[in-house]
Amino acid sequence: MRDGVVHSLQVQPGWLVVAQADNCEQAVALARKTQPDVALIDLSMPGLGGIEVVRLITSEVPATRVVVLTASSDSDQLLAALKAGALAYVLKGVAALELRDVVRRVANGESYVPPALAGRLLGEFARVRHDQAATALTPREADVLGALSQGLTNREIGVRLHLAEKTVKHHVTQVLHKLHVRSRTEAALLAQRQGRRGL
Repeated sequence: MRDGVVHSLQVQPGWLVVAQADNCEQAVALARKTQPDVALIDLSMPGLGGIEVVRLITSEVPATRVVVLTASSDSDQLLAALKAGALAYVLKGVAALELRDVVRRVANGESYVPPALAGRLLGEFARVRHDQAATALTPREADVLGALSQGLTNREIGVRLHLAEKTVKHHVTQVLHKLHVRSRTEAALLAQRQGRRGL
């Protein structure tokens, strides 16, 4: 596979593959020695581990931009690679033309994640944001959210929690704000999805 990648890159005029590595340690050593514009790193290389190689190259050879080439479409791997400093995450089996385009973009300082993985990553960020927001609720707001998830009106929540209806309305407004949702229905659905009944 590496031979195929090398060939597909070297047919591009003006491009030169300056080194090839068989393992993680060799990849780091060659990056230090040759200081390439772009390094393609396979996360499954034997040795230290691909993520650690990305971290070492981006910290020790900061002028080198890293493209991860992997068979893994796992969101955790993608996030770990980006946190380690990779600018692009490319799945093996990518067409030669697309790979060259990604390398060119990265060489110019751009980044790249396959659209399907980007959508999943954004969904994960949104889930984490909602989870964090839910933990920021006060105990009383959590009680109100629990009542909301049961479909109770403000008046019914007030009776249940021994609160004035105006106070319930204030708590509902705070819950919507903290959960980054626009309606009671969205808040209730989010609470049900997270199993947050509260009452």
